[in-house]
Amino acid sequence: MTFRKQGMTRRQLLSQGAMAGVGFVIGTGFVAGRADAANWALEVEHLAPETMATLIQMARDIYPHDQVGDQFYASAVKGYDSPEAAPGIEAGIAALNEAAKGAGYGRYLDIGWERDRVDLLRTLEETAFFQQVRGGLVTGLYNQKAVWPIFGYEGESFSEGGYIDRGFDDINWL
Repeated sequence: MTFRKQGMTRRQLLSQGAMAGVGFVIGTGFVAGRADAANWALEVEHLAPETMATLIQMARDIYPHDQVGDQFYASAVKGYDSPEAAPGIEAGIAALNEAAKGAGYGRYLDIGWERDRVDLLRTLEETAFFQQVRGGLVTGLYNQKAVWPIFGYEGESFSEGGYIDRGFDDINWL
């Protein structure tokens, strides 16, 4: 006797649920997303939610790491949501969206292919806005201790006696 299952399998349900949760949900004052099965939300006070979403996408395009979740990129650019930085960031994102419009897209977030977004960013590479965001990401993204294990970095070693006694010589491929 064969039993026929009704409805969806667990795998189909999880797959469709994950696809529905992927991307950004932009609400009033919030930028939210779903990455690496961890829900996160970022409240913005001085930037428009769309500006923050664009900034997060820009950060991901400048330093792309598929294994790093959007919440880490959001945390890296959160500092731009300040009264001092907001006007310059809003103007920079407006210029980025204008460049996207000039390239035949509605706005930067409408560009579907990463390669096309990167090509657009290269045209703005020499601007103060781009350099500000890129420079801030170096420390904003890579100084997050929660990101270190993703890259296999164990952290500073001075307090542990240095790297010589902490795995520096444990190469097994030689």
